[in-house]
Amino acid sequence: MTKIAASELILNPDGSIYHLNLKPEHIATDIIFVGDQNRVPKITKHFDSIEFDIQKREFRTITGSFKGKRITVISTGIGPDNIDIVINELDALVNIDLETRTVKKEHTQLNIVRIGTSGSLQKDIPVDSFVLAKYGLGFDGMLLSYDCEHILNSEFEDAFIEHTNWSPKKARPYIVKNSDSLEKKLLSDKVFTGVTATAGGFYGPQGRVLRLAIQDPELNTKIDSFEFNNTRITNLEMETSAIYGLSKLLGHNACSMNAIIANRATGDFSENPYKPVEELIIYTLDKLAL
Repeated sequence: MTKIAASELILNPDGSIYHLNLKPEHIATDIIFVGDQNRVPKITKHFDSIEFDIQKREFRTITGSFKGKRITVISTGIGPDNIDIVINELDALVNIDLETRTVKKEHTQLNIVRIGTSGSLQKDIPVDSFVLAKYGLGFDGMLLSYDCEHILNSEFEDAFIEHTNWSPKKARPYIVKNSDSLEKKLLSDKVFTGVTATAGGFYGPQGRVLRLAIQDPELNTKIDSFEFNNTRITNLEMETSAIYGLSKLLGHNACSMNAIIANRATGDFSENPYKPVEELIIYTLDKLAL
């Protein structure tokens, strides 16, 4: 069995995985991702018990129990590049023997749910609502570093590229489906569904203009009006497509839940953005515990 080199699988002196500073026993198979490290305790305050709490850099991890379900909450920081670190290291914890540096014969599947905030791109998806991403549409190009064509939908991608007149100088947009089993678990009549687009930045890549001109000032309008097989792009953020792509490649389940705190189409912003986030946290925990 091929041994993974120390330069590729980097461990800390105590044997924990490099960036997350975790060992296999520290994590559950049900994992919640948040961007902000300060949001981790806002979720775990609802736990019945806490068994582990650690932080390295922006990556804070707490594992505990909620209604009898063992759950890990991890802050990923912002952006697809951080997701690349977090998902690869979590997968290594469960599917690589860190002592022998070899891939385990039996695969362990993780259930990963992102709880995030986002801005709606559609007028009929109001602030303070919830959106479940049926698909992740990536503008960042990160996933294209991997052998990933077999999990993508090229017909969907080609339609989007044509509709937006996507610049060939940018990374090709890619689209990945969520986990059907997690969608079924998390869906209800309280939740909108659609495509969550993932940008590689917050300002120019999401069409915001401060002092810099952007490559396509009409891109957000084109994104808003795009539809494929009766599926619209509902919201724009910075992690979902990377989570979906890497999870699918590695054999894990993933689903992204977003509290809508802004509506880019109407210009509205939530009067109390903490309220829908707290409501989404409780909603997601209750669904996972079933």
